[in-house]
Amino acid sequence: MKDVIIIGAGPIGLACGIEAKKNSLDYLIFDKGCLVNSLYNYPMNMTFFSTSDKLEIGEVPFISHNSKPTRAEALEYYRRVSSHWELSLKLYEEIKLIEKIDNGYELKTSKGIYKTKKIVLSTGFYDIPYLLEVPGENLDKVLHYYKEPHTFFGMNVAVVGSANSAVDVALELYRKGAKTVTMIIREEEIGQNVKYWARPDINNRIKEGSIKAFFNADVKEITEDKIRFKTPDKEIIIENDFVLAMTGYKPNFELLESLEIEFQEDEYKTPVYNSTTMQSNQVGVYLAGVVCGGLKTNKWFIENSRVHANIIMDHVKEQTRKTS
Repeated sequence: MKDVIIIGAGPIGLACGIEAKKNSLDYLIFDKGCLVNSLYNYPMNMTFFSTSDKLEIGEVPFISHNSKPTRAEALEYYRRVSSHWELSLKLYEEIKLIEKIDNGYELKTSKGIYKTKKIVLSTGFYDIPYLLEVPGENLDKVLHYYKEPHTFFGMNVAVVGSANSAVDVALELYRKGAKTVTMIIREEEIGQNVKYWARPDINNRIKEGSIKAFFNADVKEITEDKIRFKTPDKEIIIENDFVLAMTGYKPNFELLESLEIEFQEDEYKTPVYNSTTMQSNQVGVYLAGVVCGGLKTNKWFIENSRVHANIIMDHVKEQTRKTS
């Protein structure tokens, strides 16, 4: 039986693994995808908001060529961290079922069965997109993830959303040859939390008409060659080849609910946990990283949740000593 199993091989999951190793705990890190799977799925040309030092884990320096590191630099860095610490990883192995047993939990995965005394949930939020829930969303032309602009050259593209991802996508498509870029935005303006260097850029492109934007607008229907949406003034139908729904993502609540983790009575469905130990209402189940914020996915980042790893593994080590 393992001392602790960590679910999620993102930066915070890796940080938890490092702290487990430093505390001589028997651990495994699982992920249904590749190492730092969420970062891998970011747009290819994405630049982080944080500086490289704030993304560091395990006392391994992160040297970037610019003030803000890129996706490629981050992937290389976390590969290097994992190799340096020789972390025990189980990649491309999805957790199918978790059951409580005497003295711990049994995990059934896509490849085997494992037993552990403690579990750390560090599953992030990038795997489950918010859906538009409109007719036509199941068409192949509708995408909830964006990689790079080449495939959209010469196309009429609608970008739904107003936060960082939507702004980055709209600007890159405009500069890389999309025929038209139209932003459909539910809010009355571009998001206030958009990166400080991107917000004036997108506002200027909208002002000059290079990128069309419709505010207080809701998508109503998507067809093979058009998109229909409604503004406060009228209903609009435009020619359309692709829809990039950059509407955000949410945590894996289904996994939390299967473990009977309780939630606060707030609008964000914030999981219940003890901030001094990061343990949930379920003994032996800990939360780390962005999952702690529930639907408020902009509350926890790599830089302010790295400390969760230390808090959790200190408590796991203490509990292990008491029961040994």
